[in-house]
Amino acid sequence: MNEKEYLYWLCSIDGVGAVTIRKIAETFGSLENAYNIEEKEWNAAGIVRRPLLRKIMDRKNHLQQMREEYHSLRDRGIQFISAWEKGYPKKLKEIYNYPAALFVKGAIPNDDMPSVAVIGARNCSDYGRAIAHEFAEALAESGVQIISGMAYGIDGAGHRGALKAGKGTYAVLGCGIDICYPREHYELYTEIPKNGGLISEYIPRLAPTAGHFPMRNRIISGLSDAVLVVEAAEKSGSLITAELALEQGREVFAVPGRITDELSAGCNRLIQNGAGVVNDPGDILDYLQIQHNKMLRVHEKNGKGLAKTEKMVYSCLDLQPKSLEAVVAESGISVGECMRALYELEKKGYVTQAFGQYYEKKLQVRG
Repeated sequence: MNEKEYLYWLCSIDGVGAVTIRKIAETFGSLENAYNIEEKEWNAAGIVRRPLLRKIMDRKNHLQQMREEYHSLRDRGIQFISAWEKGYPKKLKEIYNYPAALFVKGAIPNDDMPSVAVIGARNCSDYGRAIAHEFAEALAESGVQIISGMAYGIDGAGHRGALKAGKGTYAVLGCGIDICYPREHYELYTEIPKNGGLISEYIPRLAPTAGHFPMRNRIISGLSDAVLVVEAAEKSGSLITAELALEQGREVFAVPGRITDELSAGCNRLIQNGAGVVNDPGDILDYLQIQHNKMLRVHEKNGKGLAKTEKMVYSCLDLQPKSLEAVVAESGISVGECMRALYELEKKGYVTQAFGQYYEKKLQVRG
């Protein structure tokens, strides 16, 4: 077996994620070593808890089946791209917990072209669906790759807009690459790989679960230079993706809406916190044309510009105000250290003091 087959072994175990795989490789020197090590040595290393370790050991007992699965991928039109390979998306490797490998049908986004994630509510309005389609079509016609999650509503409209323009669009799935979810999007599932790609970090045949989608969202934003939120409620998965984009150093844009409209509450909140306001696809194109060549350097500076304690505190915050007491409890550092970190983060433009001793992340708007 080669190292990619050992990687497939770990990727095929539900519950073994990207960070765990990297810890395993670092602890044992290689994935091959990890495979050949006895269970007692795994226990001594303490990398994973016993229930997950039992899954890992049990999977080793199905070596022949596992190798057959791995070697059948190409015959099924599925690429298995490891994070150390040349074909792995460079933009995605900028994020902290990038997937150890990707399963792909079709192609992956071109690193040398700008890309925008078009996301929003599943139960969107007709207006929101039309806006998502219109923006995606216009952006695609201008050479922007459209990234989304192939969900109902805004996601599907974004993909269709790009397809109408005859350009590539990329869907990141929250299930195995060989599963069409939702089933009603089978047309998208078959059309997207013809001029774009389907992407998943999950093993083929793995059914979608609620826990998969937040993890899927980090890939959507990670593959993108900017994220466009078209419609979103005050508490929604789209705002989680926007927050992930913020943490990853991506630009966030939002379509404004009526203050009485529930589906506009999330977008209006993002704008209130500093997201770029868009009224026309040209607003995003202007940003990409001006900033695209500089964006990777800006993102790198954002990550390296924070001290370890600042990063720790920043990761404990979100787009909703959080008390100093809660941040201290979550980060595990002293009140004094926490306050110094918050002061530095506020000075650098990463957070804002909402009121009293409550703090929240501030969207990074550059232009």
